Amino acid sequence: MTFFEFGIKDIIDIVLVALMLYYIYRLMKESRSLNVFVGIMVFVLVWLFVSQVLEMRLLGSIMDKLVSVGVIGLIVLFQEEIRKFFYNLGAHRKLKGVAEFFTGKRAVKIDKESIMPIVMACMSLSRGKVGALIVLERAAPLDDIVDTGDRIDALINQRLIENIFFKNSPLHDGAMVISKKRIKAAGCILPVSHDQDIPKHLGLRHRAAMGISQESDAIAIVVSEETGRISVAIKGQFQLRLSAEQLESILTTELAM
Repeated sequence: MTFFEFGIKDIIDIVLVALMLYYIYRLMKESRSLNVFVGIMVFVLVWLFVSQVLEMRLLGSIMDKLVSVGVIGLIVLFQEEIRKFFYNLGAHRKLKGVAEFFTGKRAVKIDKESIMPIVMACMSLSRGKVGALIVLERAAPLDDIVDTGDRIDALINQRLIENIFFKNSPLHDGAMVISKKRIKAAGCILPVSHDQDIPKHLGLRHRAAMGISQESDAIAIVVSEETGRISVAIKGQFQLRLSAEQLESILTTELAM
């Protein structure tokens, strides 16, 4: 007598659940919510044991109510992580290709001729210790960020970038957004990251660069006003103290993806 049948469908089911839990684990670990994730898993295991194995009706019904209410609480508590999960899912290359096929829209990649003016402008600003924050749009649209600044819609030009970030310019404090081989806007406001792992010596520009890189797939270039050093934030990670060759290499590689 067999208690249950175990087939290929059950194996696929277990593997999918394991992959989902592993992905959620990684997401919680990155957002420093790992202890909360462990606590939730312990509660779920206790709930299943009480309701399914021991069949305690009263305690099981109480925990059922807590689970139903807790789901709403988790959505509110982890709304940023949930949004990031679905964004990463939609940003997957194969899914992105399917979406482009059905919509007929293709992402416009910035070529090397457009990258060099950005690199040269950053090096010039670095030598003069002029602060700058440049955001390069990729797959995720940044229309909401563009709307916070002043629209320019001009071709990428080294002198124009330098003039916008000149210390007496009214737009030098905000971020510049570059999209589809054009400077879309300047003086834009970016979401600021509150990540405690960001080194204390990095200023508000770096936190804004980290913020936009965490909330989108954009590339954020920072020129420090204090040191003149160039940094790049991509997918919530900093690459600091870059040379012109390193900056060019990063932009060429990342924008070709």
